[in-house]
Amino acid sequence: MSDGNIHGAEMAVDTAGLLAAGGADPNGLSQSDATAAANTAGAATKRTLGIGFWIAVTWLAIVFLAALFAPWLPFKDPDANFIQSGERPPYSPSGTHVFGTDQDARDMLSRTVFGARVSLTVGLVAIAMGMFFGGLLGMLAGYFRGWWDRIISFVFIIFLSFPALVLAILITALLERSLRTISITLGILSIAPVGRVARATTISFAEREFVLAARTLGAKNGRIIVRELLPNVLIPMSALALLGMAVAVVAEGGLAFLGLSVEKGPTWGKVILTGAGSRDLQKAWWIAIIPIIVLFLTVLALNFAGDRIRSYFDVRETAL
Repeated sequence: MSDGNIHGAEMAVDTAGLLAAGGADPNGLSQSDATAAANTAGAATKRTLGIGFWIAVTWLAIVFLAALFAPWLPFKDPDANFIQSGERPPYSPSGTHVFGTDQDARDMLSRTVFGARVSLTVGLVAIAMGMFFGGLLGMLAGYFRGWWDRIISFVFIIFLSFPALVLAILITALLERSLRTISITLGILSIAPVGRVARATTISFAEREFVLAARTLGAKNGRIIVRELLPNVLIPMSALALLGMAVAVVAEGGLAFLGLSVEKGPTWGKVILTGAGSRDLQKAWWIAIIPIIVLFLTVLALNFAGDRIRSYFDVRETAL
């Protein structure tokens, strides 16, 4: 904030204090004007994303870029066995293996990076599916109301009432444990939460002046939904998308512990499971702890960034 803005905020606060005490305003402002000025100055001070947001975004950018370009970056083969003569694996972190190796002498840094490709893909596909179908159904329910709202809201209630973990176990146990199956399963589970946010936001904007003006000018429902409502609904949905992606990544890890995650290739959940035994945690802690730290920091960054976006745009959840 510039010096002029800081000085203006201080004057507004001082003026409001004088008027509250019964004093006269030297600039001739009324008490309501001074209070409004003070509130405006306070809002201008609070509406910042903060350094923590950019730290979180930087971490997410590093993780996503490393996962995206992993095949072309100088990482070791995640499935190769790097046996050292005279020593039994696992090998502790060193210059050769920064994150150490697992019991089969596979490089943990490579497995963590390549595991991010699968885990982040699951999270992205799941929340994208939830935003598309959940956002579409939620906007239709919030805009048309009536029977549309009753039917769609009832479907959302059914999805939210059914235990998510049980549904995920049923689907993955009956079908092949491929990347597509896991992503679609978690995507189905994200439809109802996203749909409720889209519905609540649509209801709050459906009777606003700009929507009523568009109806008066003869705009069709499709145009109003796409041109007038969608830009306003996307803001809270984008904040929820980051939170939902974090939940999907953790859910994949939970499925991995149950042996129901993606069969081919490493994932964060499978990598952590490799060293989750009590003996491994005591003698080769790096096998599980280092991927756990990476997973924790990624989920923390997603949650923090989503929360900061929600606060910055003043997204309220009282209508849920």
